[in-house]
Order: sequence, then structure tokens, then C-alpha cells
Amino acid sequence: MNEELTNLVLPRFLRYVTFCTASDQHSTQTPSSSGQWDLARALVQDLQDIGLEEVVLTDHCYVMARLPASPGKEGQPVIGFMAHLDTVADVSGNHVKPIVIERYDGSLIKDAFGNTLLDPAVDSDLGAQIGASLVHTDGSTLLGADDKAGIAEIMGALDFLLKHPEIKHGALEIVFSPDEETGKGLPEFPLNALKACACYTLDGGGLGELEMECFNAYRATVQFQGRITHLGRARGVLVNAASMAACFAALLPRSESPEATDGYYGYYCIMEMSGHLDKASLEVYIRDFEREGALRRVAALESFARTIEAQFPGGTVTLDTKPQYYNMKEKLSLHPVVVERLKRAFERARVNYKMKAIRGGTDGSRLTELGIPTPNIFTGGHNFHSLNEWASVPEMSAACRVIIELVQEWTRTDLEP
Repeated sequence: MNEELTNLVLPRFLRYVTFCTASDQHSTQTPSSSGQWDLARALVQDLQDIGLEEVVLTDHCYVMARLPASPGKEGQPVIGFMAHLDTVADVSGNHVKPIVIERYDGSLIKDAFGNTLLDPAVDSDLGAQIGASLVHTDGSTLLGADDKAGIAEIMGALDFLLKHPEIKHGALEIVFSPDEETGKGLPEFPLNALKACACYTLDGGGLGELEMECFNAYRATVQFQGRITHLGRARGVLVNAASMAACFAALLPRSESPEATDGYYGYYCIMEMSGHLDKASLEVYIRDFEREGALRRVAALESFARTIEAQFPGGTVTLDTKPQYYNMKEKLSLHPVVVERLKRAFERARVNYKMKAIRGGTDGSRLTELGIPTPNIFTGGHNFHSLNEWASVPEMSAACRVIIELVQEWTRTDLEP
């Protein structure tokens, strides 16, 4: 089974990562980049090629498909699987060149320039992969396992189920969504088109990760307005907006930054900073697992804004803060059977699950908020959003096994849906 699944997943993954699908957080369109259309159209064709007849590409680049229930299983609950099309724009995703290592021997992995790209002495997850097949890049781009590994695994599992009609299942719904990395939260998603009582995102990391909680996320845009005059006559008149922004940034506690926190600790993070004498702006992300903690940080930004206005008389600071997504744990806890069936699927797939909190979010966070409980499953990808990204082929096959066991788990009647 593992060999068959590998043959269904790996070639797809190697092809999907060559599509440049970096999203653009400054765009107001959905999707925010044209490359996502290219991958979406390819997926529509792939879904049709494996035999799915109900496949739709919406006006906003959501790929939606439906696999009918096995004969006799039409009355079973409908469940869904979701992965996202886009990659992060912080690291280049253009001209990705995936490199496959068969039977990794534990040595250093070099980039195209001879520099160390991956070191098992530093990356403990890599050190655990001796004898496994791996995929990495030449070191000039990210790999795109976030989330093209998830897409390939869903596609591979669908192909496997169609090739093995003896495996019985209820109806399955598939969603490949745009712009997850921008944190938009499914802005144009046709929720009414779904019949699923539960959904599962394939958007996690290493083997066995099972995630049902994530950050509460807010995005703050801070605008600074200065006052201009000739620098030679600036005393008592000039208000430097760039200096205002710099002083505001310095007020953010460094002990509450991404690089200083882990586990359940939240943070502030400056994502962008720009400006000049007259105007300047910051974009700040706020993250916390507790809603109260996130709102405390929102209130702190308001206080910092007033402090800067006091320090720079005549200057003004305006703050626009919007929620991006909320911790899905609160609503998922109301549907324990959704996670319980997933745990049992892990066990049947002989994968040891480990509960983990996402220090980020997924489209499943937003879908859970919209009423469809959606925990997250590992993909076998590692070091997301970096030049050091890599994926484990056996872990990708294991994710497929979990999907296949999960669709069967939902046909069993010993747990109420």
C-alpha cells in the first residue's frame, strides 16, 4: 500500500511545486496572484482525469469536487478535505527545482552553490529520516510543501479510493482554496455549496501532528502623519513620520516577538515598515492562543499610538485593527467526535498521533468558525516558509493512509456523527 501511495503522491507533488503560486497580501482580489489560477486549472484537469465528474472552479479560484458515496453508503455523513493553493511570498517560489534523495544516509545536504542547506545535527527531524526518501530544493527557493504536499496527498488518496472500490466510503467533498497565506480567511468561499458535516485540512508538518487549536490572529495597520518643513528651519516645526514609526516599533516588547516565543506564548510581529518624513506606516501581526491575550495586545497598540503622539506634538497616529481568524479549539471542542474519529484513523493507519497547537492558522480555522468543524492533519513537510524546506516521502504516504482510514472511519456507526 505504501509503495502504491508513494507512486500516486510523489509525481504529483513534484509537478505541483513547479507552479509559482505566491500570494500577495497587498492585493484586494481573490485570488491575489495569477499563478494560483494556473495550479487550480491543472487540478481541475487532474480531478477529471482520475474520474471525478462533479468538479467546479469558482470565479474566485476555489476548486471544489465531490466523490459520490460507495453503493450502499449514500446515507453516511459527508466529510471534506481541504488544502490551499498558495505559498508564502516572503521566500521565492519561482522556478522551484525539487530534488529527490532516495534512502537518505544522514549526511549534510548541500545547495546548488556547495553551501550547507540541511544539517541533521541541527535539524533533529531530518536526522530521524535516515533510510527514507526526501525532497528538497536547490536552496534558491522554498519547496512549497506548504501546502502542495497536502494537495498531492488528497489527490493521491482520491485516486487510490477510485482504484480500490472495495474500500467503502460516504460522499467526500474536496476544496483547494486560494490565499491562505495572506490570512484573508476564505473571503469569497461558497459555504452553501458544502454539505460536509466535518472537514479536515491537510496543512500540518511532521509525521503524526494532529492539530485542533491555533492562534487568535489580528492584523493592525498603523499610519503616521508628520509635518514637513525645510530641514534647515526644522527646529520646533518638523514632525518626522519615519521617526514616529521607528519609535512606535521600538515600543513593541522584544520578549513578545516570534523569535522570542514558542509553545503557547503569543506575540507581536512587524510584517512591513515603510515611510518618509511626511507619512509612514507599519503592518503589525498580533497572535495569541487566548482571545483575551490578543485583545490585550490590541489595546497596547492603541496605548503606544497615544504615547507616540505625545512624544511628537503635531503628529498623528491612526490604527486600523482587523481580526484574521480565531482559535478553532473553542468550537471544535463542541464536536468531539470529529477529532475522535481522526484519532482512530491515525491508529488504524499505524501512525502515532501527537496533539499540537498550531503557531499560525489554516483555512480550517475559518471554516470551523463558519460552522464546519475542521481539525488539521500533518503533511510530512518541514521548515515551512524557508529556503531550508523539505518533505519526507514516507510521511506523505502516511498522511494518505490516514485519509483513507478516516473516510472508512466515518462509515462506522459506533460513534454518532
